[in-house]
Amino acid sequence: MATNRPGKYKVLKWVGGIFGVLLILIAAAAIYLSAKWKPMLTEKIKEGVYNGSHRLYRIDFKDIHLNLLTGSASLDSVTLMPDTVVFNQLKALKLAPVHLFQIKLARLRLSRVGVLTAYFKKRIEMNAIVLDHPSINIIHNKVVKRPDTIKEEKSLYEQISKTLKSIHVKSIKIVDADLDYINGATWKPLNSIKHLNINVKDLLIDSLAQFDTTRFYYTKDISFELTGYRSTGKDKMYTMKIDTVKGSAAGGNVVVKGFQMIPLHPDLAFTRMYKYGKDRYDLKFDEIRFAGVDFAKLNSDGDFHARSLKIGPAKAGIFVNRELPPPPGLDKVRNFPHVALKRMPIPAMVDSVNLENVDVAYTEYNPISQKRGTIYFQNLTGNITNLTNDSLRLSQNNHAIARLHAMVMKTSRIDITIDFNLTDKNAAFSYSGKVAPMNMTVLNPVAKDMGLVEIESGKMQSASFNIKANASGSSGLVRFNYTDLKIKLLKEGEEGEPIKKKGLLSFLANSLLIKDDNPSKGEAPRTANITFQRTSAASFFNLLWKSFFIGMREIVGIGIVPVKTPEQALEKVKDKKEERREKRAERKADRERERLRERKKDEEKRAEKEKN
Repeated sequence: MATNRPGKYKVLKWVGGIFGVLLILIAAAAIYLSAKWKPMLTEKIKEGVYNGSHRLYRIDFKDIHLNLLTGSASLDSVTLMPDTVVFNQLKALKLAPVHLFQIKLARLRLSRVGVLTAYFKKRIEMNAIVLDHPSINIIHNKVVKRPDTIKEEKSLYEQISKTLKSIHVKSIKIVDADLDYINGATWKPLNSIKHLNINVKDLLIDSLAQFDTTRFYYTKDISFELTGYRSTGKDKMYTMKIDTVKGSAAGGNVVVKGFQMIPLHPDLAFTRMYKYGKDRYDLKFDEIRFAGVDFAKLNSDGDFHARSLKIGPAKAGIFVNRELPPPPGLDKVRNFPHVALKRMPIPAMVDSVNLENVDVAYTEYNPISQKRGTIYFQNLTGNITNLTNDSLRLSQNNHAIARLHAMVMKTSRIDITIDFNLTDKNAAFSYSGKVAPMNMTVLNPVAKDMGLVEIESGKMQSASFNIKANASGSSGLVRFNYTDLKIKLLKEGEEGEPIKKKGLLSFLANSLLIKDDNPSKGEAPRTANITFQRTSAASFFNLLWKSFFIGMREIVGIGIVPVKTPEQALEKVKDKKEERREKRAERKADRERERLRERKKDEEKRAEKEKN
């Protein structure tokens, strides 16, 4: 056995030597072929992109690295830019695409590329394409297609079939991208997104894939994810935060979790940083979920269509400071929900919006009482159907219907149905509903600070309303049944002191004006046919509750509240401030006179003492 070992070692040395030489030859051949193919591949890539896009796009890169042993390749400093001259020519011929792309990235990596398969068999096979930290601009253009060419438009496979039999990429990843979605008409960004990840699964372009209905644009799925988004607006008034945004073309869904809009200043300080009145919002949405999104239509036509939108759990705080004048010439009707919908930059359709467990707090600061009054709506739940600004959809159905219910001040349920006319030029809508029984003293946090009225007692048996409204105001019927109503009329305190009861006026109001019960004994229930004239500073929510409120006042016996213009309201605030200043000055003068009298007495006492 010992005599055989030297022979075995000699054979192993020969095998090892031959294997090593083969490795060296293969490596040398790979280096040689890489060097030889490098200029040819550079030319082919640039030519392929240019010709494949019908001269619309040009690709450029600083260098290309090719490793035939690992089947990997990478391109440095890559740019993909559209030729605007060619685009305008195609637009004139009604052949231009809806979207243009501008892409810049430091490196494009390709793994497991079958170079020989591509060269000899005309099939591109690879495991992955990775774009690291790209900057992507997507420019949306309103283009018109020629009717005679829409059906003749060639598929992607037909466009590559003359040079390639198929393209198969198992995965395409875009890592940590900065993406801007731009309006091509104005070149203003519609949306800007940072730190975006996109994953394309199983891209296959061949003679059969183009007819595969399970694929979305030749892929099994295109999904995206955005994490840890945080932004502070240009005016530094809010911070916007999003924990995650995820979406999938195959699933047709988009899910936003942990969305927050956080004001950067306390309520009064925030509003006083503006010259004119501006609402302050504090928003927190645990989840916003779109389902049944038509990504194909969004890509081809720029139209957004979703089967449903679910919002909640969520919290929304709205703060309004009534001491500031409204912006001159600005009507808050532009922020009515169905009016704001018209301003969306793209046609949009959501078949059904579902609200679940949304808490809303609406707060007004009353500069006369110098107090905040807040009305709470807990667990707002319901749905809105046919939410759209799409002209074709509106021609078929121009009404969005909201059916909602919530708990008012944690004690009583309110049910409301709102019918929005989506095409009316005067922002018409109607609403009807009812409020369940409640102890009316729970309304004191609102009544005392907003209206300088305190409810001492009162039981609401039922309330209902049926009102038509628009940008000009509202009119309709209010029903309000109650028992044992007693109130206090209040006046503001001086120098920060608590508000006080107007004793005689409260007595007269309860004795002569306020009707304790509705219906009164032996009488039919009283109702109110209200007419309310809206001012330009009145918000949608203000119009809703004010119309109902004046109906309640009329039934109670206080009468219709005179509607003040913003200028009249501000004048009253100024008068109150001037009155307070005058009273402070008068008290200061009284104190000074009293001080002088005391000093004179002291001087007289000293003189008398010295005399004696």
